[in-house]
Amino acid sequence: MTEQTPRKTLSLGNRTGSNKSTRVRTGARARQVAINEIKKQAVSARPSPTYSQQKRSESRNVARNVARHQEKNPVRHPQADYLGEIFPVFAPCPIGLEQALAAELEALGFEAVRLGRSGCSFKADWIGVMKANLYSRLATRILVQVAYAKVSNEEEIYTLARQVAWERWFGAEKTLRVDTSAIHSPMQSLQFCNLRTKDGIVDRLREVEGSRPNIDTVRPDAKVHLFLDKDSATLYLDTSGESLFKRGWRYDKGQAPLRENLAAGILALAGWTPDKPLFDPFCGSGTILIEAAWIAHGIPPGINRPFSFERLRGMPYKLWTELKEQARANILTEVDTPLFGADLDPSVIQAAQANLQRARLSTQDVHFQVRNALHGQAPTSEPGFLITNPPYGERLGAEDDVFWREWSSVLKNQFAGWQVHVITSDMDFPKKLRLKPKRRTPVFNGDIECRLFGFEMVSDSYRDK
Repeated sequence: MTEQTPRKTLSLGNRTGSNKSTRVRTGARARQVAINEIKKQAVSARPSPTYSQQKRSESRNVARNVARHQEKNPVRHPQADYLGEIFPVFAPCPIGLEQALAAELEALGFEAVRLGRSGCSFKADWIGVMKANLYSRLATRILVQVAYAKVSNEEEIYTLARQVAWERWFGAEKTLRVDTSAIHSPMQSLQFCNLRTKDGIVDRLREVEGSRPNIDTVRPDAKVHLFLDKDSATLYLDTSGESLFKRGWRYDKGQAPLRENLAAGILALAGWTPDKPLFDPFCGSGTILIEAAWIAHGIPPGINRPFSFERLRGMPYKLWTELKEQARANILTEVDTPLFGADLDPSVIQAAQANLQRARLSTQDVHFQVRNALHGQAPTSEPGFLITNPPYGERLGAEDDVFWREWSSVLKNQFAGWQVHVITSDMDFPKKLRLKPKRRTPVFNGDIECRLFGFEMVSDSYRDK
């Protein structure tokens, strides 16, 4: 028999007892095997990831999956079906301005205006919502009610939030913030109520559109407000964004600043109208006088600032542009309203003049001067209104009582026939002036409880004491 040639075999390793050397692989497959072996060794040598690193990796994977899903299944945002809808709206304001705000809203043409706690409710369509943001001098913000229900626990709040069609206004492409406030609510933790509201919103959007918005507590695109009382929850869409008292012109605030909407409210409560002279002897940063100048010119308080509703889905930009163009067309370029401000500190007057310029007004609109309130006469021969937020307490020091007695003499001798209105947190202020107020109205400047005292300086009705 002839000897057969042995079959070739592939040896995967040295055989036991074999003295043959290990076979060296070459070629593309051998290089790939070597690369894989190096990767395995690198992974085994790498330290185990921390929990936060794992979460970041998972988040990146989720984001990539969502992006792939959206590429294959693009989200079609719903049309803005809310433009013609009539909404219940709530406009909060500083305590004490409720009646003045109601009168303002009625003058703007809104219906079903009702006084409430620290604000007013009314009804409006979306154009009315934009109009209220643009024109209201007294409101702090404009809140559109989107849901209301009786609730007894946090899970019912979650259910309420999840039932709202938030996709009408925003989705994952926007950032979100949720705020919560309450009066006499039995809920144990407002923070947990806030969290469950946020969970309900994002779960709804994830279910409907496949993704959820990110949270931004500083400059969110959309803001939702939850209000709780003893047995119910109300969800509002905040259409204003930053508080409406932020007109966009005041950078220099002075020592004891008034918020702009409170300054406008004081002018309304005092009964001042642009045909009457106005003097502020402690003008500070000029807030009262600049608000008065804007009223005289008919400048809408929101004309130069952004609003949250501008970032919502379906924003009617054309209607909004037309609304602002109409507002600008109605601004009076020249007015003849005598407005005067004074302060003892030159740097404060400089700050007031800078605010005046930022408010796009001129020195012809408001006349500021450095002047001691104890010196000088009334700025006009025609009686008008003296409205001020004077220094008091620590701002004056130990000479507080002496100063006010001397200023009272100035009022009696130089301002006969003038209406004097003073806002202060000093409840004994009339005693220091030795004058009896005709009116005293409780108001709040932020969290500070104050009184707006009204005095009528009738000729010869006071005598120095």
